[in-house]
Amino acid sequence: MLAVDTGVVEEWLSEFKTLTEASISSYATNLKDKSALISSLYKVIQEPQSELLEPVCHQLFEFYRSGEEQLLRFTLQFLPELMWCYLAVSASRDLQSSGCIEALLLGVYNLEIVDKEGHSKVLSFTIPSLSKPSVYHEPSSIGSMALTEGALSQHGLSRVVYSGPHPQREMLTAQNRFEVLTFLLLCYNAALSYMPAVSLQSLCQICSRICVCGYPRQQVRKYKGVNSRIPVSSEFMVQMLTGIYYAFYNGEWDLARKAMDDILYRAQLELYPEPLLVANAIKASLPQGAMKSSKEGTRCIQVEITPTSSRISRNAVTSMSIRGHRWKRH
Repeated sequence: MLAVDTGVVEEWLSEFKTLTEASISSYATNLKDKSALISSLYKVIQEPQSELLEPVCHQLFEFYRSGEEQLLRFTLQFLPELMWCYLAVSASRDLQSSGCIEALLLGVYNLEIVDKEGHSKVLSFTIPSLSKPSVYHEPSSIGSMALTEGALSQHGLSRVVYSGPHPQREMLTAQNRFEVLTFLLLCYNAALSYMPAVSLQSLCQICSRICVCGYPRQQVRKYKGVNSRIPVSSEFMVQMLTGIYYAFYNGEWDLARKAMDDILYRAQLELYPEPLLVANAIKASLPQGAMKSSKEGTRCIQVEITPTSSRISRNAVTSMSIRGHRWKRH
């Protein structure tokens, strides 16, 4: 680590302590534009033996619990790199070197599982119905849907999936490690639209490393440093794929493609059905060529929309025709 990076980080550590309450908001807004600082912080995190690692982790945690949205997102952008450093050190069984990183990850986790009043959060997700059109699909393009009694009874109903409440953790163990990391990656994915390019690049790179370290593909990727296999859960791999899918359409096509191939490689070795299903679905939905950015740097997902017809078939089944139907005796 260069002396100039050390100076930038030390200045950042001392600057925040001198801020008044009124100036925190403007400070947080300008923080995301300090590319030299962000680059230096990545270098600190990547060196477990650095003397600056502990104060940096402490400051990032102070940012996260400050309640300022911009400071919270500033900490979140380093989450993939922090996870990789923790897992790499854990694989080498040198847990003392990752103490401050573990404390930061646990602190963020324990803050996220409760609301502002301190009550446990229960997250919910509504699964969209394939019988209703959306920006992603047209029901008519899926094929004919059998009009059965069961299908009619489910029509218009929304299925909601719940997650939580999650227990508080005082330390990371082999039993709860990926439960905590999966939830943290879920929080990161919820803020993907605010993450800078360097964070998406870090996400893609650590996903590849986690999946191939200790396996023959590591030699192909030419990854050095960690040669031990890193255990990984099926749920964690699904969350990795969620972030990778976003990276595909936001400027990181090549890195995202490599990461997805490595996740698919590991899922096949582990025989994990969920990441295999998600990875193959993403792979099948990708366009043939790499996405090209426009001048504004935006990306798009191409969706085929079935043209609407001006004529309505006589045999079309509608809710009115069902209500008006009368059984005839023969």
